[in-house]
Amino acid sequence: MKIPFIRQSTIDYWNECRTHGLSLFDFIHGYVYSRWCFHYIGLAGDRGPWWRWLWAPLVFIIDKHSPFHPTEDNRTGDPNQKKPTWGDQYHGKPLPLEEATKLIRLDRPVNTELPEQVLPYTRCRDIVLNGNPRLVLLDCPCRAGMKNPCTPTEVCVLVGDPFAGFMLEHHPDKTREITREEALRIIRQEQARGHVSHAFFKDIALGRFYAICNCCSCCCGAMKAQRHGMNMLCSSGYLAEVDPDKCVKCGTCAEKCQFKAIGFNKESAFIREDRCMGCGVCTLSCSKDALRLRLAPEKGAPILVDEL
Repeated sequence: MKIPFIRQSTIDYWNECRTHGLSLFDFIHGYVYSRWCFHYIGLAGDRGPWWRWLWAPLVFIIDKHSPFHPTEDNRTGDPNQKKPTWGDQYHGKPLPLEEATKLIRLDRPVNTELPEQVLPYTRCRDIVLNGNPRLVLLDCPCRAGMKNPCTPTEVCVLVGDPFAGFMLEHHPDKTREITREEALRIIRQEQARGHVSHAFFKDIALGRFYAICNCCSCCCGAMKAQRHGMNMLCSSGYLAEVDPDKCVKCGTCAEKCQFKAIGFNKESAFIREDRCMGCGVCTLSCSKDALRLRLAPEKGAPILVDEL
């Protein structure tokens, strides 16, 4: 039914929220998050009003004390499970290049109930890519919030409706529809610059994967929050490791690493495992093939598109 003064993408999002059992509060939160994303997300940057500095402590307070976070024992009956945190409801998972490009290439319907060991988050259970999903390129709200942002700024790839359509309709000057080939090119170019591809999830995004953002630690709000103890990112499930026989200590990998996870000793580079998120950027930068990724179960399970 057409409702005057309300855009079709808003109606589509409301219908999806009802189908997935989200509350009116969730719908309003999602609408504000998407409709005014350059204000909502851009507050983490260094441009804008003075009160943007309230952003970080406000997020921390919400993370610890929000009455809108249901307790795990209310949802599952298990009183031993902890209350969900901000990172459980909105978070990104770094992706190596191969897996990031597979998400874009996927051309068959996927509607899988993901077990906890694949994505260990209470609100993140479904990855839904219906057939040939719509791809929309968005100007990065984090970079838009910076006085001197990294470039290019068109680096956020939205995957699938209703989110792609919503953003295209509400931000026509900040978005454009793209092909899979262009999306893949953007991801490859960003990782070559040393930027990290994140698969982003959010509770109000129907609890599913909805975007691949290509992030730098100087602009990205989630990466800044991570540095200050708010777990908005989780490991890819991999760790980088060095072959000391091949390493020539050129330093390129350390310059590219957004997580400051690479150091040097007398023999070669080494990985600070507590910092490494397994993004794989260092492996792409090494001309000597001295770095590779290995599975690291202690860091969590990776997104393996072939197994979904």
